[in-house]
Amino acid sequence: MEVVNLPAVSRVAVCGGTHGNELSGVYLVRELQKKKKGGADDVSVTMVISNPRAVQQCRRYVETDLNRCFTAATLSAPVSDKTPYEMVRAQELNALLGPKGADEAADLLCDLHNTTSNMGLCIFSPVACDWVCMQIYRHLQREMPSWPVKYLSFERPAAEAFSLDSVGKHGLTIEIGPQPHGVVRADIFNAMKEGVRLMLDWIQKFNSGVLFDGGEVEVYTMGKNMDYPRDEETHSITATIHPQLQDKDFCLLHPGDPLFLTFSGKTVTYKGTEPLYPVFVNECAYYEKGIALYLARRKTVAVPSIQVKRD
Repeated sequence: MEVVNLPAVSRVAVCGGTHGNELSGVYLVRELQKKKKGGADDVSVTMVISNPRAVQQCRRYVETDLNRCFTAATLSAPVSDKTPYEMVRAQELNALLGPKGADEAADLLCDLHNTTSNMGLCIFSPVACDWVCMQIYRHLQREMPSWPVKYLSFERPAAEAFSLDSVGKHGLTIEIGPQPHGVVRADIFNAMKEGVRLMLDWIQKFNSGVLFDGGEVEVYTMGKNMDYPRDEETHSITATIHPQLQDKDFCLLHPGDPLFLTFSGKTVTYKGTEPLYPVFVNECAYYEKGIALYLARRKTVAVPSIQVKRD
């Protein structure tokens, strides 16, 4: 494959607290804010607490999920005194770090999250085949061998991407778990800190002209989600994740494998027609959304060699 030349990544935003009870990002951004200057000489790094009201209350959100408020339609919607706080905040962040889809947007926006699921360190991209994000992913894989580093993509049109990272020209979420919400674990915090450091290290090298070789990478694409079994009348859940599936994120789930265990002790098996990869297994924040897990597909993507474009 030919070398792909891309513009320098000069303006970077690192955001924490998009969900106010995911504390690794909150405390890492606060730590980075203590420094008088972020990034190298050729990189401007802005640190932002995305949802300060939710952070203050140590809640996921105050009125609605901020990380679902960045579609083009939501960002352009009129605001009134009845507009939920997070929708107003999304437009403020879009003005600060975007506007989304504009030349003025941050070159790269990194949003920091935690999950209660056993996901290791995951890099999410709101769009498919972002070569900058995929090369950063390869860099973290090489430099963090003690951590399982995975890459997930939603593969939806940019205008429909609903997460904060979609505001930047390049956007990625660093999501690390398992960590309970409202808690900071040293190992999780330090992994996030190292991931951000390595991301900024890669950006500095890219901007200096380093050629990053291409290669094949494994990418998981987010598919359908599954709800817990529920009572037909009360709609209360009647089962939880089966012990053989719990903590088995990214482990292939075959038709007939145990999926749920009812509170009466019955095993419910996976009825799908193809093996898929469960992710966000038993994520605490998804109970309110009616999601027990997502099922993802894995594919191999050929990433080209990339180098900064010189004027």
